[in-house]
Amino acid sequence: MLRGLVAAGAALVTLWLATPSAAYLVEVTTSVSLADPANDSERDADQLKAALRSAVDDILKEAIAFKPTLIVLTAARVVGDRLYVRLLIADQDGERIVNELHKGTGARETVDQPI
Repeated sequence: MLRGLVAAGAALVTLWLATPSAAYLVEVTTSVSLADPANDSERDADQLKAALRSAVDDILKEAIAFKPTLIVLTAARVVGDRLYVRLLIADQDGERIVNELHKGTGARETVDQPI
């Protein structure tokens, strides 16, 4: 009986002392309007890039309450006249977790170019 009580007490102390890591990892979907999906001139490409950058900036200002260190475009799809994009956003601890999950899968561990 005493042995079980000591084991339970040790387990409670261990749980009480253990502090979980607070990592932020969020996947967000947003969309931007495409002026003319059939027209892919240089000017339209620059406008799309500016609109996408603005949408990402809005997400970071309005929806994310932590300082991101990783922003990855995980999916993009054109539906009608809108471009829908899915972003993975993580803080430093979340970035470490993403890198650990991708080790050994052959996936890239870092982003070469910012959005």
